[in-house]
Parts: sequence; C-alpha cells; structure tokens
Amino acid sequence: MLAVLALALVAYLVLSPTGRYLLRAGYEEGKILARRTPISQIVADPATGTPLKSKLSLVLAARAFAHDSLGLETGQSFTTFSRLDRDTLVLVLSGASRDKLKSYSWWFPVVGRVPYKGYFDFAEARRQEKELTARGFDARLGAASAFSTLGWFNDPLLPTTLSGDSLTLSNTVIHELTHNTFYAPGGAVFNESFANFVGSRGAERFFLSRGQPAAAAEVAARWGDEKILGRFWASLYAKVDSAFTSHPGDEPARVAERIALRDSIYAEARQELIHEIGPQLRTISLHALERTRFDNAMLMSRRVYLTDLDAFDAVLTKNGGDLRRTIQVIIAAAKSDRDKPFDAVKRVLSAP
Repeated sequence: MLAVLALALVAYLVLSPTGRYLLRAGYEEGKILARRTPISQIVADPATGTPLKSKLSLVLAARAFAHDSLGLETGQSFTTFSRLDRDTLVLVLSGASRDKLKSYSWWFPVVGRVPYKGYFDFAEARRQEKELTARGFDARLGAASAFSTLGWFNDPLLPTTLSGDSLTLSNTVIHELTHNTFYAPGGAVFNESFANFVGSRGAERFFLSRGQPAAAAEVAARWGDEKILGRFWASLYAKVDSAFTSHPGDEPARVAERIALRDSIYAEARQELIHEIGPQLRTISLHALERTRFDNAMLMSRRVYLTDLDAFDAVLTKNGGDLRRTIQVIIAAAKSDRDKPFDAVKRVLSAP
C-alpha cells in the first residue's frame, strides 16, 4: 500500500503542472537551505564589512524582540544567512477577472488557495503572465524580496531582504515571523494584512525599545500612509463592485459595458490618488503614485495587504497599546471563525 502511495506521489510530482512547480520550488528552497551560514558567525568574522555586520546584527535583535516582547514563534528562522545566484529572489504572479472583482487563485498543499504564485523560473513567470492575459484576465507580475515557509523550515535571511533600509528590514523580519506564528489556510488576505499590521507596529516598538524614537516615528508614518492607502483601495473596491453588480449578465455586450465602466472609474481614481490622497501621504512620493497601474489585478493585490488595517489598530487601542496581547486576541478571534476572520476581529471590537 505504501509503495502504491509513493508511486502515486512521484507520478503527481512529475506529471502534473503543480507537481512540477513544487519540485522546482523544492529544488530552489533546497539550494537556499544548503547555503545557510549562522549569522552570528558572519558577524564575528573580522572580514565582514561594517554595513553588512550592522544589518545582520539588527536582524538578530529584531527576531529576539519578536520572540521576547511580541510572543511570536521564531524557531530558528533568520538565524542564518544564504547567498543567492541573482539579485531577484522570486517573481510573484497575481491575476483577476477583468469584469469581476474575483482574484485568480492557485491551490497548494497545506496553505490551500492563494491569490498569488511565486516563480523561481523567471521565464516561466513571464510566460504564465502572458497566458493569463491571453485568457482574458488582468495580470500582474512583481518581485518579492522575502517569503516564509510558515515554520516548516528554518528560513534563512536572504540578500534581497537586506537590500531595504533598516526600518523595512525590521518590519519584514517581524512580518514573516507573524506567518510562522499564525497562518490560516486559504486566508491570504487576512494573513497578509494581519502580518502587515504586526510588522509595522512591531518595528515601531522595536526601535522605541532601542532608544531610537526618530526611527520609530518614521515607521509609524509609513504605517499611517499604509492605512490611508488601505482606505483608498477599499473605497475604490466598493465603487467598482457596485458598478459591476448594477450591470449583470454574461453577454459580450454586458461584459464590455462592465469593463468600460471600471476603466472610467479607474481613470477618476488615478486623479484622486495623485491630487487628493498624495498630499496626505508623508513617506510616499508623487512619482511613485503616478506610476501606479489601475486594473482589477492591481486592485485585488493591494487589497491582499491593506484590508481593514484600521480594525487591527482599533483592537490595539482597546488593549491599551499592548501589542503582544493584541496579537493573541486577534489570532484567537481568527481561529474562532476561520471562514470570516475579519468579522471575528470586528466582533472583538463590539464586545464589552
């Protein structure tokens, strides 16, 4: 019986597209894991340059803070460093229907359905982007500097993660360790938005604990901008959804009508983003806003990381600013209603 199961597994991995994808991902992850070197060893090496030593020391301090002060499950993640063969770690593909606010999703073992797919094979990523577009979807391809194996392996620090400034680096470490602590299968929007909250608020408190109030203030300012943009994308989502709902039907003419409506809404939203939202932002340049692409894939991908951020902050306020306690409360709420974790968080706010 075991031999039959093993044979079936091998056949799945070799013959199915998802199986071949997992094999490639496993091979790349294996290379990353094989190259791990303890960060403490690199820091102690006299040959290590001061800039690298400072960033690696910051990572160790951030993960210690995440464990000791925030109660996150760190395991041995980010205690090692692995070098890469290239400057970009992975390309991430996401997509959405052009006339519906529905993300294209992929299914994987353990994590369930997710609205994105990472590719170590960049040529394949671009081919899949073109194929998705040819099938009538909006598609978006972007680079990611870090990822989490959800505690299955001791994730090493990667050079791509180190490319950010110290504020982004600390935020990323705490963000990824949040995934180690809690990850709801099939709940990518909640998982990423929650980790965004913990990473930002955690980094702010981390720098305060180090006696660096200016750094903490900058992290808080970036988080404030994230919340403003989260509200903008939520409002835009509601407008597009309303337009789609009010023009139902699968006839080609109705589909074309919905697409024309959404393009008109997006044109207005672009102007709003640049001229109304832009002046409110403290850490994001006008040039960056001007380069923003508007389509359903972009809208849905922004929603993955920026949904109901104010609700998480409200729970933090309700718990007197105690972030460790807030993390525990939000995770408990999410576990109590795995189908609708955001609703569970809002029930926390309405409870006496």
